[in-house]
Amino acid sequence: MQIRKYKASTIHDAVNLVKQELGPEALILSTHKMRAGKGAPSYKAQEFFEITAMPPPSSTGRALIDERDHDFLGSLKSELMSIKEMIFLLSRSGRLKEGFRLNPGAIEVYGRLIRSGIAEPYAELFLEKGGAFKENGELPSKDLHERVFKEVMKVIEVTDLFSHDSGQVISAMIGPTGVGKTTTIAKLAANLSLKQKKSVGLISIDNYRIAAVDQLKTYAAILGIPCFAALSGAELEFALRRMKEKDIILMDTAGHGHYDVERIEGLRELIGSYLPVRTHLVLSAVTNELEMERAAKNFGRLEFSSYIFTKTDETQARGVIVNQLLKLRTPVSFITTGQRVPEDIFKASKMGILRLLF
Repeated sequence: MQIRKYKASTIHDAVNLVKQELGPEALILSTHKMRAGKGAPSYKAQEFFEITAMPPPSSTGRALIDERDHDFLGSLKSELMSIKEMIFLLSRSGRLKEGFRLNPGAIEVYGRLIRSGIAEPYAELFLEKGGAFKENGELPSKDLHERVFKEVMKVIEVTDLFSHDSGQVISAMIGPTGVGKTTTIAKLAANLSLKQKKSVGLISIDNYRIAAVDQLKTYAAILGIPCFAALSGAELEFALRRMKEKDIILMDTAGHGHYDVERIEGLRELIGSYLPVRTHLVLSAVTNELEMERAAKNFGRLEFSSYIFTKTDETQARGVIVNQLLKLRTPVSFITTGQRVPEDIFKASKMGILRLLF
């Protein structure tokens, strides 16, 4: 594996050297701003820039790469930046461009934030708060990564959905159609009943999809827990009364288009009359960011207590979670990572979400 270093008086000149010798598909391993000193190359400027790069594996080159190198490339896959990406980032204007000049290591961090799905304004904000744009703020790449990721962690709020000290917990899952509410409830019910030995009951108030009620009843039968369908206020009151001894009751609701304000309002009236039901907004990580924001705004009529993000296995751009938290600050309770019941779910933690993103 041919790893090479290129030095020039400006970051742009160093990038051009890489492009000229290795081509536009070259991979950037690291960038550093260095000061001329004893033993350093004889540059006229007091500082210079060094880029460590490697040529992209060609079809012939791939055949020559041994297994160890494959492992090395695999471990670096999320860290590498192509020369095309580097040139694009260096073309940015204003404070961002100046920040990259002051601290070239910020380019790598910025690239990781953007590739994770974090919106550009937020990525720039995290860099600024991490100290990447300060004059003479030359930080080792590892230190800069850590400082910026700590800033990301600061905006992540988490909560334990079932942490109440005493009394019965009644949690209703709300959200748009197709985000995985029923499957999420099945995962929660399985973990609560089988692993935590809690007594659990299920209620479906989905009066639009008979199949969803049948699916929930199937899960309940497998787990050996009660499940009631409640399509009216009287039926919901009856179901809650029948399960008054249960530790936790999970309620499945009909998926509504988040523009269907009338149905959302009807759901609010039904659930809101049976306190202390706490609602939790289920959102798919593959949802368009603008639509996710609108869904949160419209379902906000139900005053949800937490987010549950699903389908994170279906996208690499999981930074939409951070974007949404910055738009509407509500804690995250759970993350789902696949279709398997009950395995593909984990209780949200700051570090867990950070690992998911990066």
